[in-house]
Amino acid sequence: MTALPTRKLEAFRYADIDALSSVWEQLAAPRSIQIAAHKKVQQIWLPNGNDIEVRRAEITLEAGAEMSLFALNNARDYGRIELDVTLREGSHFTFNAANIGAGESNLEIVTTVRHDAPSAVSRQVVRSVLGGKAVGSYLGKVAVARDAQQSDGEQSVKAMLLDRGATANCKPELEIYADDVKCAHGATVGELDPNQLFYAMSRGLDPASAKALLLEGFVMGLWDDAEGSDAICEAARAALKVVTA
Repeated sequence: MTALPTRKLEAFRYADIDALSSVWEQLAAPRSIQIAAHKKVQQIWLPNGNDIEVRRAEITLEAGAEMSLFALNNARDYGRIELDVTLREGSHFTFNAANIGAGESNLEIVTTVRHDAPSAVSRQVVRSVLGGKAVGSYLGKVAVARDAQQSDGEQSVKAMLLDRGATANCKPELEIYADDVKCAHGATVGELDPNQLFYAMSRGLDPASAKALLLEGFVMGLWDDAEGSDAICEAARAALKVVTA
């Protein structure tokens, strides 16, 4: 195992190094996932209920392969999802994930998606809901190689802060060496719309229920396309109840 990282490394800029140190020696190498050419795969990553959870994967999609990955990150103290994805010609990668944290939790999603060949498509959608003094971070890089013409990559990152002590860090990044590409990213951080909240309460909902309803609308759409999404939706609703309590 390599030495414990520091915040001088970009991928660990916002990490809870103290929490990470307690599990660092036990961490295996990133899980290797190989998707064969023209194969379609879906995975749903659910939290295990541990105070500290770190999940890392190196994923390669061969030509024409498709992968959809849906994830919920809401460890009580420190949660990190780390992906390094390589796309071959004509492959398609979709990543939809949420950070939902309360108290003093520190939640990170760190991705590198490498378009190494022509005509690959990547879509990343990340939503964060943060209360108390929670910190939610997304650091995502899309790297397009010189020969990867007609690449198509998008990142959409939005965070909702419920308390003054909560913090969101968003850093989508594009590194493009090809000239015939379609790549875009966007990041926003905001609060619940008071007008929408007032409307929900005017319909008879108490403040906590009104918040939960609006936040469900903000998050749950991430998993509309997931087969067997009941478990991740149920886990997300439980996490939102904790955040809005």
